[in-house]
Amino acid sequence: MKRRHVLAALAAGSGVLAIGWGVMPPRQRLNPSHPLASVDKTSALNGWVRVGDDDTVTVVMAKSEMGQGVFTGLAMLLAEELDARWDQVRFEQSPNDNIYNNLAGVADGLPFHPDNQGMLKSSAQWLVRKAMREMGLMFTGGSTSIKDLWLPMREAGASARAMLVGAAAQQWQVPTHECDVKDGVVSHSSGKHASFGELASAAAKVGLPPNINLKSADDFKLIGQSLARLDVESKTDGSALYVSDIRLPGLVFASVRMNPQLGGKLQSFDDSKALAMPGVKKVLAIDALHGNSAGVAVVAASSFQAMKALTQVQVTWDNAASSEWSSDSIDAKLHQALDSDTGFAYFSTGDASDALQKAARTVKAEYHAPYLAHATMEPMGCTVWFKDGAAQVWASTQVPDLACKVVAKQLGIALEKVQLHIPMLGSGFGRRLEMDIIAQAAVVAKAMEGTPVQTLWSRSEDMQHDFYRPVCISRFNAGLDAQGQLVAWHNTSASQAIVPQVMARSFGLPGAGPDKTTAEGAFDQAYEWPHARIAHVAVDLPLPVGFWRSVGHSHQAFFKESFVDEMAFAAGKNPLDFRLGLLKNHPRHTQVLQTAAAQSGWRQALPVNSDGTQRARGIALHESFGSIVAQVAEVSVQNQQIVVHRVVCVIDCGTAVNPQLIAQQMESSVVFGLSAALFGEITIDKGRVQQSNFNNYPVLRMPQAPVVETHIIASTEHPEGVGEPGTPPIAPAVANALFALTGQRLRQLPLRLPA
Repeated sequence: MKRRHVLAALAAGSGVLAIGWGVMPPRQRLNPSHPLASVDKTSALNGWVRVGDDDTVTVVMAKSEMGQGVFTGLAMLLAEELDARWDQVRFEQSPNDNIYNNLAGVADGLPFHPDNQGMLKSSAQWLVRKAMREMGLMFTGGSTSIKDLWLPMREAGASARAMLVGAAAQQWQVPTHECDVKDGVVSHSSGKHASFGELASAAAKVGLPPNINLKSADDFKLIGQSLARLDVESKTDGSALYVSDIRLPGLVFASVRMNPQLGGKLQSFDDSKALAMPGVKKVLAIDALHGNSAGVAVVAASSFQAMKALTQVQVTWDNAASSEWSSDSIDAKLHQALDSDTGFAYFSTGDASDALQKAARTVKAEYHAPYLAHATMEPMGCTVWFKDGAAQVWASTQVPDLACKVVAKQLGIALEKVQLHIPMLGSGFGRRLEMDIIAQAAVVAKAMEGTPVQTLWSRSEDMQHDFYRPVCISRFNAGLDAQGQLVAWHNTSASQAIVPQVMARSFGLPGAGPDKTTAEGAFDQAYEWPHARIAHVAVDLPLPVGFWRSVGHSHQAFFKESFVDEMAFAAGKNPLDFRLGLLKNHPRHTQVLQTAAAQSGWRQALPVNSDGTQRARGIALHESFGSIVAQVAEVSVQNQQIVVHRVVCVIDCGTAVNPQLIAQQMESSVVFGLSAALFGEITIDKGRVQQSNFNNYPVLRMPQAPVVETHIIASTEHPEGVGEPGTPPIAPAVANALFALTGQRLRQLPLRLPA
C-alpha cells in the first residue's frame, strides 16, 4: 500500500548510499526493538514465542484472525521447528514493532509479470522488502500472511529450540549435539530429560544461536497435516470476543449516521428531540474522516437507545461532488475513456495490431462488472477509552500500527499512549484496512473523555458508506489463424484506481504512476499469447473505492476467462484443449488444469437433474497471489434461476501448511465469489448507494451453496496465497457453463438470464 512512498524515499537519497544499503543483508526479524517481556510465569525466547512453566507454548501473532485460520497456520510453522506438541500451543497478539511488518505484501504489489525472473524484478523486490522492514506497516492482506512469515516463524521456532537444548546441555554438562527434542521434551541418551517448561527460564538467558538450522520438508511432522484450528473452541463455545462483545465499566454506545451522498459534508443539525430521549448522553458532529462522509453521532446508555435517538436528529446535509454521478453516467464516463485513451500497457509482446489485421478471423467483446460492497458479517465498530491522556482501543483492524497512529492523531496524544487490542474480526475482505471507523470512534471518545465508548455502525450505514470494488469495463479484440490458433490478443479496461485513493486517505500522500491492481488478473497470467497488448485506463471519479477480496483479479478473471472461452468456441475447440494449447511452457498451470478436468469428469456426460433439467460444465483457470487455481462448475437453470450444483477446485499454492485450512478457504472463496457473480451489485443514484441491507444486496444462502471439492497439488515450493485465489475463477466458470448450457454468453455481472 505504501510502495510509491517507499520507492520515492529510496530515490531521494544518494545513489551510492542506496546501492550500499541495498546490498547489505536484511535486518533480523527475531527480536523486536524492545524485548518481549517475560510475564505470567512465561519466558520470552524471542519476539515470536513465550514458553510457560506449565509447558505451554504461546505464539505471538502479528496478523489479524478474520476467519482465514491464520493463527493456526502460523503457529504450525513455529511449533514444527520447535518440536512442540500441538496441544501445548496458545496464541497472543503481538506489540507493534518493525519486525512484524509485512514485507511480502508490498513486494508482491510491484507491477511485474509472474514469468519475469529478471534482475530488475528481483532487485526491486529485494529493496522493497528491506525498506518495509525498516519503515513499512504491519498489515494482514494480499493473502501474504503465511508467505510473509514462512521463514521468520520457522526461524523463531528453530532458534527457541536451540536455546532450550543449550539450557539442557549446560545443566547436564553434555554436548548440545547429543541432545534430542521431541514433543516438548529435551532428552539425552543418558536418560536425562526435561520439559520445555522446566528449561524455559534458563533458555531465555542462553541467547540466540549464531546459526539457525531449519528442517527439510522430509522431516516435517506438523506442516502438511490438517491440525485442529486454535480458535475453533472459543468460536464454538462463544468465548471468542469481537468488537461488539467488549464490555467495560461504565461503557456507553454511539451510533453514527453519515451524509447519504458519498463523500458529503454536514451543514447543520437539530438535536433537541434526541437529547430529550431516555439514556441519551450527547449528540455531536463528525467531520469527513479518512475518505468517508461527515455525519452525526448519538451517544447513549445502550446501543438501542443510541440508534433510536439518531432517527430523531434533524440533519441538513451539504451536496457532495458525487451528487452529479449515477450508475449510468459512471458507465458513460468509462466508455468515453476507452474510446479516447489507449491506456497504460502493463504487458505487450509482438505486434498485436498487425497480427489482428492479418488474422483469418477476429472476435470482439465488451464486459462489465459493477461496484461491490464488502458486506462483512460484522459491521464496522470500534471501542475507545480515552482517560488521563491515554487511550485503550479495541478495533477489528487489519493494520494495527496505522490504527494506533490514527487514534493518537485524533486525540492529540503521543503514539506510545495508545494501547491497541485486536479481538477476532468478523471477516474483513479488505474493508478493515480502512481507518474511517477508528477515526470516528476516537472523535466520539474525545467528546466523552473518561468514559469508554463503543461506536457501532448499522448494517445500512456499513453498506452505504463502504470503499467499494470499482466498477470496470473491459474490451477485447482477438484473432485466430485459419487453423483456429490464437494469433493476437488485445485487451483494454477502464476503472478507478484504488491505490491513489488509499495513499491519500490513509497516508496523506499523492498516488502517482500506474496502479497494478487495476489490471492484475488481465496482464499477469500464464497464457502464451503470440502477440498481445493488455492495458488499462485509470478514470478519476469522486466515489470511494478500496481493496476487495482478490482486488483486480475479482473482475479481470471473469473478463479474461470468459473471453478465452469465446475464442475457444470461435476456434471450434474444446475450452480445456484450447487453454492447454496456450500453456505449453507452463507445466504447473497445465497440471492444475488437467487435474480439475480429471476430478470433475470434464469429458464425461453429466446426469440429468431429477426435475428433468440439464446440467453443463464450465471451466476457468487463474493465477493470483502466487497461487494457481482451476475450477469446474456444474450448472443448471431451474425456473429461470441459475443453480450451481458442484464446484471442483484445484489449487497449487506451494507447500500446503494445513490442507484443511486451504479447503476451508476455497469453500469460502467460492461462496463469496458466487454471491458476487449471481447477486452482487452496488448501484449509484445522485451520489447515493441504493442498496442498504441483505434484502437488496443478497448473498448466497446455505440451500443455494454448491458442493465444493478441493484438490491440492502436492508441492515443496515456497507457500503462496490462499485466502483470495479461490474467488476469481468462480464467476467465469459459471458463465462458461451457462454458455455451454444455453448458448447465451453473459458478459455482465451479476449474471442474469434474459427473461
